Amino acid sequence: MRLIRTTLLAFILSSLLAACAFPPETALYQQSPDIPPYEQDSFADYVSETRDWIATHRVFLTDDHETEIARNIPFEIRPQASSNQTSNNDAPRRGILFVHGLGASPWYFHDIASAMAQDGWLARSMLLPGHGTRPGDLSLPDYDDWTGSVAHQVKLLEREVDEVWLGGFSTGGNLVTSYAARNSDIAGLLLFSPGIEPGTDLLFLTPVIQYLWDWVDADPEDNMINYQSLSTKASALYYRSVTDVADALDAKPFDRPALITMSAHDSVLDPMAILRRFETGFTNAASRMVWYDVNPAPSNDTRVESKNSNLPDQQISNFSHLSALFSPSNPYYGVDGSFVFVENGQEDIALPDDSTKLWRSAWGHIEPGKYHARLTWNPYFADMIGSIKSVTN
Repeated sequence: MRLIRTTLLAFILSSLLAACAFPPETALYQQSPDIPPYEQDSFADYVSETRDWIATHRVFLTDDHETEIARNIPFEIRPQASSNQTSNNDAPRRGILFVHGLGASPWYFHDIASAMAQDGWLARSMLLPGHGTRPGDLSLPDYDDWTGSVAHQVKLLEREVDEVWLGGFSTGGNLVTSYAARNSDIAGLLLFSPGIEPGTDLLFLTPVIQYLWDWVDADPEDNMINYQSLSTKASALYYRSVTDVADALDAKPFDRPALITMSAHDSVLDPMAILRRFETGFTNAASRMVWYDVNPAPSNDTRVESKNSNLPDQQISNFSHLSALFSPSNPYYGVDGSFVFVENGQEDIALPDDSTKLWRSAWGHIEPGKYHARLTWNPYFADMIGSIKSVTN
């Protein structure tokens, strides 16, 4: 039996190594001198120093350096004075800190943060160390850098508001859930495609593979707010976040309000496992799960709300891992946005010359006669903001 296990492990390792990538010899895949500092005394200093760091160390993809910097630095949106929760003389009472996913940027939360600020929230979005500059920098941070930067930003936010919520996308969802589960002063969670249950059983190998191989994937870098390439060190950090959040939720279910959004066609995660985790691991009666699928969610939990993800009148077949976050009017990922994920697992299908003929879906979805680009916006964005208001109230 031991020989069988050893042989199987060797086969899996050899298969993974065969799939590993050889990136081109460019600055994108080299490393900056270090990660930027993240323990500044104020959020304003954090933004300013991070901006300077990115301006110095980023490998720019376009000639528009200012836009690239702006979409990769931390930001905050303060509530307008006319809000019913704040005034010219009153500080905001409630705040939320958003944490992006692996390879992504703070700008992933631009649309949600803007909507919540209009409702009286102080909304901040931070940058995880290793992001915002070049894919090679994802091999620089340790897991303690990620958890430490989240913890520090929480403390800064707690100085300014009475009530703190945390929000996260994918890997960021793991980080904020782990923190909130162990810190009772966090009022609740907003989780968008949280990476709690990965879509592969082989992640446990990444702590070993990171010492054998540098890159899992090396793709052309053309997206200013998301790395397309993935180092083995980054994969190992994600795996660490998975085990960390599992330990936290297994020790005690999360008993404060939480919102989770999930596409049943998510190509990165295990949607059914996350649905079951919500049913048993998020016990507050005010918690909600928004389930995007062609069919109603396979759950008897009345807190789960289903949204039809097959919208042929909008040329949408289903929802992707990231689509819940963005408004249809988003200038980069929206309906008329400047960036389109055309490489979407459709290698054997001809890309149409007319972009209006593109359909949208999760990665890898294929239908005869249709070319599917990635869906990068949420047709139900306004409804999702309504769900956020319901859960947070």
